[in-house]
Amino acid sequence: MASRYYQEMQDSFRGNNKSREFPAHTAKVHSVAWSCDGRRLASGSFDKTASVFVLEKDRLVKENNYRGHGDSVDQLCWHPTNPDLFVTASGDKTVRVWDVRTTKCIATVNTKGENINICWSPDGQTIAVGNKDDVVTFIDAKTHRSRAEEQFKFEVNEISWNNDNDMFFLTNGNGCINILSYPELKPIQSINAHPSNCICIKFDPTGKYFATGSADALVSLWNVEELACVRCFSRLDWPVRTLSFSHDGKMLASASEDHFIDIAEVETGEKLWEVQCDSPTFTVAWHPKRPLLAYACDDKEGKYDSNREAGTVKLFGLPNDS
Repeated sequence: MASRYYQEMQDSFRGNNKSREFPAHTAKVHSVAWSCDGRRLASGSFDKTASVFVLEKDRLVKENNYRGHGDSVDQLCWHPTNPDLFVTASGDKTVRVWDVRTTKCIATVNTKGENINICWSPDGQTIAVGNKDDVVTFIDAKTHRSRAEEQFKFEVNEISWNNDNDMFFLTNGNGCINILSYPELKPIQSINAHPSNCICIKFDPTGKYFATGSADALVSLWNVEELACVRCFSRLDWPVRTLSFSHDGKMLASASEDHFIDIAEVETGEKLWEVQCDSPTFTVAWHPKRPLLAYACDDKEGKYDSNREAGTVKLFGLPNDS
């Protein structure tokens, strides 16, 4: 028996399954993220810039381009409670903090290596950034100075705090999830989650679950309290690159080099919907208040110039008649 929620969302997507694309960059988009109030979407690209859009009804209107990085913007995230601030992590060995009200970079923090992952603590006080040399740096969000630096002996992939802000999670190249106490950064546990590289991790907004995606093409769902695996989602065939929970915590979007994004009902694992894509998807992000999914693919521009990347941001969940 399908749940009531399942039926409601299926009905909703039947009338709202249109995807639209919006020009954002001159090269591949690596990362998309919504501000906490859902008014803005930011994207980071291989073209060394970040872009910010304002969501107006059923479309994204470009507000600004943020320049300053000397290398690819690999990941970005917004302040958890302030909808005006976001941070970018770049291969140029810096982290930049931006304010959409002034459209300026309000801080540049120098780090030791080429940065690939970034997250903001739920209390808004700390920014953590991981680099290609498996060093995670903890930056004070007020002073923009480094508070702590941890060198790991394994390949560090994605990083995240739990919602309570008292534990710090890392996914690693050996298929494990490493959990540290925070702020002490003492190892609590290492979970053997997958047989191969554990790539991404996301916590649901309710704090009940977290999900990890792996090179084995599986997404595993974990109970935060018990640190036990609740279920696996196995509809993708390629390494899982990116995950996002919907605002109510009831849907999980996962994507890979498969030419679709899988949308699952969290409580049953059933497929709720599939978003068709023409190419691999690198980043997905549910809107913090609505069933709208932002994503970016490895699109090539047109038939004639297959080398040029399109650099578009896409939005799924729009009314079919829009």
